[in-house]
Amino acid sequence: MSEEYEGNETKLEKLEGSVERIIYTNEENGYTICDMASSDGGNIVTAVGIMPMIGAGDSLCLYGTWVHNPKYGRQFSVTQYERVMPADTASMLRYLASRAIKGIGPKIAQRIIDEFGEDSFDVIENHPEWLASSIKGLSLKTALAASESFKEQSGIRSAMMFFRDYFGAATTVKIYKQFGSASVDIAKKNPYRLCNEVDGIGFERADHMARELGFDNFHTERVMSGVRYVLTSNAMQNGHVCLPREKLKQTAAMLLSVGEDDADEAISNLLRMGALKYVMRDERQMIYDRDAYDAEKYIAKKLFKLDSMCASIDLRDIDSFIDREELKSNVSYATLQRSAISDALRYGVMILTGGPGTGKTTVVKALINIFESMGYDVALAAPTGRAAKRMSEATSREAKTIHRLLEYSFDSAEGYSFGRNETNLLDEQVIIVDEASMIDNALMCALLKAIKPGARFIIIGDSDQLPSVGSGNVLCDMIDSRRFATVKLTEIFRQARESLIITNAHAVNNGQMPTLDIKDNDFFFLKRGNDRDIAWTVVDLCANRLPKTYKEIGKNGIQVICPSRKGESGTESLNILLQKMLNPPSQYKKEYRFRDRVFREGDRVMQTRNNYDIEWNRDSDSRYGFGIFNGDVGIIEKINTADSSMTIVFDDKTVIYDFSLLEDLEHAYAITVHKSQGSEYPIVIIPACHAPSMLLSRNLLYTAITRAEKTVIIVGSRDIVAQMVENYRQTMRYTGLTEWLKNEI
Repeated sequence: MSEEYEGNETKLEKLEGSVERIIYTNEENGYTICDMASSDGGNIVTAVGIMPMIGAGDSLCLYGTWVHNPKYGRQFSVTQYERVMPADTASMLRYLASRAIKGIGPKIAQRIIDEFGEDSFDVIENHPEWLASSIKGLSLKTALAASESFKEQSGIRSAMMFFRDYFGAATTVKIYKQFGSASVDIAKKNPYRLCNEVDGIGFERADHMARELGFDNFHTERVMSGVRYVLTSNAMQNGHVCLPREKLKQTAAMLLSVGEDDADEAISNLLRMGALKYVMRDERQMIYDRDAYDAEKYIAKKLFKLDSMCASIDLRDIDSFIDREELKSNVSYATLQRSAISDALRYGVMILTGGPGTGKTTVVKALINIFESMGYDVALAAPTGRAAKRMSEATSREAKTIHRLLEYSFDSAEGYSFGRNETNLLDEQVIIVDEASMIDNALMCALLKAIKPGARFIIIGDSDQLPSVGSGNVLCDMIDSRRFATVKLTEIFRQARESLIITNAHAVNNGQMPTLDIKDNDFFFLKRGNDRDIAWTVVDLCANRLPKTYKEIGKNGIQVICPSRKGESGTESLNILLQKMLNPPSQYKKEYRFRDRVFREGDRVMQTRNNYDIEWNRDSDSRYGFGIFNGDVGIIEKINTADSSMTIVFDDKTVIYDFSLLEDLEHAYAITVHKSQGSEYPIVIIPACHAPSMLLSRNLLYTAITRAEKTVIIVGSRDIVAQMVENYRQTMRYTGLTEWLKNEI
């Protein structure tokens, strides 16, 4: 039976019937395709949506909309569903005979109905011992398993009913997997446990649910969860590892509409419980989430351990190694390069920093050759796939992402983990990591746990670039501590001096205006008076002018990098315009609308948060693995509306995305400077447009320029460029690593 039903936001239709067969189901998220016999005449209908743990014979009440699939025809797209328990013995028999309950098939089902009639379900759920003693062919073990299976289905049914007004079906599945049959009771007692223990449920959603359930502003659990939310949201959005107690209580009080005394009491409670930790610095309490505290303290301890435990090499031998490598490679090392090589050989921890064109790669190649000549195994790694690929190309050695080096894996029961850790250390005696400015505290902690005592750890990065997207400022904190050998390369070598990209990058970094007026080089400036003109010039460059001039690069070799997401020349507006011009609608390309975005085959897209459990495969070597990470860019190869999925190719990895994951994807024709870190592109276009002053900074412009391999084009206002060069204010992050290192813990 189908009728209209007024939902929370849109008018839904109601469809009742019984499941004839399951066509497809995803056990991880509950996405299911099934054929149903509708109750208004038995017509077979295909239903698609999140419907976990349903089986043939189930009676369902579905709420959703009718859609037309180009390949499979008319389907019912399910927004909500309820399992309707059979009320008469005939329906009960059909349900039990469908094998929906573990251990019960058609013959046993008939015997149960014959014995217990309409009480059958109550007996299965609450008296499995009666089944075992009364039903021929049913052991106590099987009866107990059947009872647990029935309770599980009852639990997920109750959860779906209870949570449907607050969360989608996919999120309800996550809740049920975390808490099982106790899900509803836990949520009623303390809904704030959901945001602390279930991925994807933030404080705001849990708070909305709590308010609906009658929790008031001052409820202890609410204020404590709000305090923790302030810490975690500041870590995610602002990179803070900790916060001053005063700032934490003020921010929490404002967010929660409670008094500062209430917020302060919650902080004290959380400190007593051990959920938070504090450290006294400059006569004020710095408050940490427990995990962040443990990670930062571990980083400091392990760095000291590595620096003190490596085998020493005689200085005369070091000079000999360097001289021999100069002859072998036919390279004459500059003084600072020689110092860098020497320090990497002498010390357990060494930091190499410097801008583009200063010879960092030359040092790395020398170190690889010298260490290998000494019989050492060397591991090369970088935070992102693109950075690792560049490292491989520059050194002619395999470089891996840090996740791959640590043998990242995912298990649906245990979550994500690293195969290389404190109990299974890396084999290599030398670990060289590039693009270290991108490494946040959590990843650095995981990496250090896997490095064996006595190994050498060489960290390479440009400390003048933007800090990591995640919390922490590891590279700069290590340099500021002055506890480790650090060499900053400053000389721009002759070949690099011929590039305006490199000389302008250094000019910007030194607070000088870049050269904008030289033609026939690799750095161009197009003056435009307002943000609308800037936007349309950028679109014209991407769609017409540059592809004609740089035919060998193609449209995907051009990347627009913006200071801001908002405004006419921000990423959000430009992505809409660029999609229309670079990948317009076509009868030959499938597309799918998700909220305010249209994803189309051929679109360039970016993952916006780490997804550790999504599976990928690689055709070139038949490898498969898990994890697509924040900032990874891919191309939509195929959209399959029949099973609500799309195929996306990230470099050499192919991933099947369920439509429920699309909130973590956005178009990547234009990206922010933060998202561009660790990547390089043949051509970079930078809109010099109006944006909040905190985004018009020197290190942001410097980072954007250094993403280009062949050409930089700045479009916009000289005044904006000058404002960025003059604005040396770097975003302050509350971290404690420098202090841990200075005080040697």
